[in-house]
Amino acid sequence: MQVEHDCPQRSTPQLPAGSIERRFLAFIDRQAFPCLGAKASRARRQLQLVRARDLTRSGDDAAIARHLQSTARLDGRHLFVSVAVLFAGSPDLAEAAFEAALWARLESIHAIDRLHHEWDARVSADPTSPHFSMSVGGKAFYVVGMHPRASRPARRFECAALVFNLHSQFEQLRADGRYGKLRESILKRDVAYAGSVNPMLAMHGTRSEARQYSGRDVGDDWVCPFHPVRRSEHT
Repeated sequence: MQVEHDCPQRSTPQLPAGSIERRFLAFIDRQAFPCLGAKASRARRQLQLVRARDLTRSGDDAAIARHLQSTARLDGRHLFVSVAVLFAGSPDLAEAAFEAALWARLESIHAIDRLHHEWDARVSADPTSPHFSMSVGGKAFYVVGMHPRASRPARRFECAALVFNLHSQFEQLRADGRYGKLRESILKRDVAYAGSVNPMLAMHGTRSEARQYSGRDVGDDWVCPFHPVRRSEHT
């Protein structure tokens, strides 16, 4: 597994021309790309790129967990910190299969993480709760899944990817009064990019964000396949 830190203001010789990492950055750098948070992460040199292998396999889960645990230590220190894990060797997956693989990876990463870390007490570990968020290293993360067959164009990258965003950043933006304006701008840009409103987006605290992770349009009867276990249950 390889790790690179984004440095958009200068040349990046550590990222070979034509590499999957450079193509991911080019995807974000498209003028019309709607996610202003990803663009801000680029501009602040706080987007970390991690190359993994197959989303459907567990071989890189321990290394991914360690990297996220390290990133969790940045919680509260910076805005727009993100980790993009690029699964360059993944097979072509339909949306439902991608969603299943995404939750399998998150549950496996959680199983590794829970040996040393409790769930972030600021969020819920229950994926049905409107206050749910993924937790690694004792800190909450909002996860964005991307893959070639995603129905939303902004999620349609050439390989499977999971982007982990420190959740405290959203709370800081709310406290600063900037979150609402940023969200509205992103929604407008997404409509311009995709031609329609993303039906899965909801304000935090009104519905579980677990429904948003894979990018698939799921109905009211959808059940999240994630089953967290607190570290205290094993001690």
